[in-house]
Amino acid sequence: MVARKTVCLRRLGLDRKGELQAGRFFANAKVTADGIIAGWSERTGAACADRHVLAIQDCSEVKFPTSAQRRRGLGPVGKGNAYGVLVHAMIAVDAARGSCLGLVGGTVWSRAGVNPVPHERRPLGERESVRWIDTAQQARPVLQSARMVTVVADREADMYPLWGSVPGEDFHLLIRARKDRVLVGGGALFAAAANFAMAGRRRIELPARDPGRAKRAAVVELRYGEVVIVRPQHEHDHSLPSSVRLRLLEVREIDPPEDAEAVHWRLLTTHAIGDAAAAWEIVRWYQLRWVIEQMFRAMKSQGLQLEDSQLSTAERLVKLAAVATRAACVDIQLTQGRDGSDPMAASHVFSEAEIDTLAALCPTLEGSTERQRNPHPPRSLAWAAWSIARLGGWNCYYKPPGPITFRRGMEHFCQVHRGRLLDITTQQDMRIP
Repeated sequence: MVARKTVCLRRLGLDRKGELQAGRFFANAKVTADGIIAGWSERTGAACADRHVLAIQDCSEVKFPTSAQRRRGLGPVGKGNAYGVLVHAMIAVDAARGSCLGLVGGTVWSRAGVNPVPHERRPLGERESVRWIDTAQQARPVLQSARMVTVVADREADMYPLWGSVPGEDFHLLIRARKDRVLVGGGALFAAAANFAMAGRRRIELPARDPGRAKRAAVVELRYGEVVIVRPQHEHDHSLPSSVRLRLLEVREIDPPEDAEAVHWRLLTTHAIGDAAAAWEIVRWYQLRWVIEQMFRAMKSQGLQLEDSQLSTAERLVKLAAVATRAACVDIQLTQGRDGSDPMAASHVFSEAEIDTLAALCPTLEGSTERQRNPHPPRSLAWAAWSIARLGGWNCYYKPPGPITFRRGMEHFCQVHRGRLLDITTQQDMRIP
């Protein structure tokens, strides 16, 4: 999928035989979405050793074309008449460098229908929102080699059970507040920031999102302070602590453009904040949440085009989405790894056999000038990305290689690697007496 930027079985299989094999894979009852998701993190833990890791989680709707006669067993998504699957994923991102270290965990599912019981009347275990807690807890064994973990999420994850059960030593939370919570001693959360002293102003970059919001810069003010939130009265789980001590950061844009929505973030975190520099660093960590949105974009219309799949059943589409999530993550890792700012090993993305092929290819891709030689340490991800970019037509000059170049390079590399493996197999067969 990374090589061909598609989930189309016909293109993935290369020929009729390959297409049928791919179809049988997703139709096989022994192949499960849970099994695929369990493999998401097989290389992530090693990449996270001794780092401060941002465990960023988010959910994305994948809408598939349907009709009244052909629902394919898919459940509703969104607020309109749309059907599809939901992908909840967590990725590991290096807090210092912003590089994607791989997938941590998550879940992919299709709704059975609309639950008639109101959300607040259902036990937590029967709500979809429990995935925010489950995924955070899944991160503990995967990221146990990390020096520190900060779980980062947007407003949907602002749940008292998350605040009351997940944090631990060197395991923190950073979540954008959604609810105006009651504070110990009286008062409300959103009004508390008005009493905080301004810590400073800074210009921050806002990435482009959907066509409705272009990339732009914003000048924001920062205030921060300590708050103690109270367990809500409607919270059924009384084993949770009666209160939780947090730090609140308010980021508010000054003089926004008339045609743009003003930035106003209220961020809650379990991290202690010693000074303004530490507060701005936490704001920067929250901005890195954009990496997971890039991954979802690479999975859908701006990459693998998952939403165009014509697989016939919801069960197969759920499996396909699980595989596509992994492929999209690799795509992000390759694009980020091109400059060598993070000394990640190539083995976090490529197999040993693929690395051997890259090692054989690299000398043939280098030119006569210093700029046309691979400058990165052998067997590093940057070293591998340099070779892939060269295969994709990059000439080592002008701007850095982008996703299209890497797509071409990966497709070329897959063909070379496949041919090399066939050649090795043939030579081995010829040596058999």
